[in-house]
This record gives sequence, structure tokens and C-alpha cells, in this order.
Amino acid sequence: MNELTIYHPKEPWNKNKLVGQKLPLKLQQIWAIRVRLELNKKVRDLALFNLAIDSKLRGCDLVTLKVRDIAHSKTIQSRAIIVQQKTGMPVQFEITKNTRASLSAHIEKSRVSNSAYLFQSRIHSSQHISTSRYGRIVDNWVASIGLDITQYGTHTMRRTKPSLIYKKTKNLRAYQLLLGHRKLESTVRYLGIEVEDALDVSEQIEA
Repeated sequence: MNELTIYHPKEPWNKNKLVGQKLPLKLQQIWAIRVRLELNKKVRDLALFNLAIDSKLRGCDLVTLKVRDIAHSKTIQSRAIIVQQKTGMPVQFEITKNTRASLSAHIEKSRVSNSAYLFQSRIHSSQHISTSRYGRIVDNWVASIGLDITQYGTHTMRRTKPSLIYKKTKNLRAYQLLLGHRKLESTVRYLGIEVEDALDVSEQIEA
């Protein structure tokens, strides 16, 4: 007689988890994290945090940056350009003064060569930190200032600066270019608040 097989349904991966767009950081939250990293002398993390915000890169592109991508000799450039892994399209980004200073401090401390990965892994089997490791680092950042890590992630870092720019300018095309999106429709979906913004603008116009 055959034994009866009891089927146990697989638990959904997103059970008890918040899914959807990760929240961008607000300006005061950016500075709260930055100050904590500075006080704790987290040189590498401060450079990673600042560059993640300035560059607006996906995690896969950020962790594979090499020193030569953002610097010539020992000079950190004010602008850089890379080809995105996901789209194969080039994207430019700015490197602000504070970010350049933190990157210089990181490079000097870690003594990485021009051809080396900017954020090297401490694991011998990998030359640079992994995207999963980057994700855990971001979790630590947001948790350090009391934020719910389920609402934030690596895409938080990618969305933060464009979100601040968009709220100030309402320039959707600029948002698209900064994120390196091919289609404006992708930017609209990524922004996630276009209806609210459209109503805000509409309320200011009297026909």
C-alpha cells in the first residue's frame, strides 16, 4: 500500500514583507547617516554612501567601479561616465566636493591602485564587494538612524538625489537622464508619485 503524500504549500517569498518601491532618503536622513559614519570613522562606508547618492547607479554598477572610472592619477574627477550593465547605455554622473574628499580619503587609506576596484571585498574569492553585501551595508545605514529596513534598500540610494531634484524642479526629463532610463515611461513608473505631482501643479493653475 502506497503511503499518502501530504502536500505542504510553499510559503510565499513576500509573506510578512513590504514590497514595491523603496523609499528615497530625505535630506535630514542623509545628513544623519553621514554624520554617524564620520563620527565612527567609517572611511570606506562614507565614500560608498556619498558616491551612491551622487552617482545614482544601480548596485551592480556601483560595486564594480574601478578607481580609474572616477579618478585620473590621484585626482578625483568632478564628473564621470560609465556604461550601465543592465541597459548597455552610458550614463554620466557628478561627483560633488564632499564626495571627492571622502573618496580621496578612502583611496589613500586602502592604497588601491588605479586599475583596482574602488570598493574591494575582504573575501579572497571576490575582488569587489558583492551587491548582496552592499545591500546589507545599506540596511546598517538606515537602521543606524532608526529607519525600518524593510522600507529602504539599495534602490533607496539610487532614487534619493533624483527624488530631491524632482521635488524641487518637477523636471521629469532631468530625472530620466540622471537615472539613465531609456524610456520616459520607465521614469514615470520609477518615480511612483506622478499623479500626486500632476495634481500639485494643476492646483497652482487657475484656468
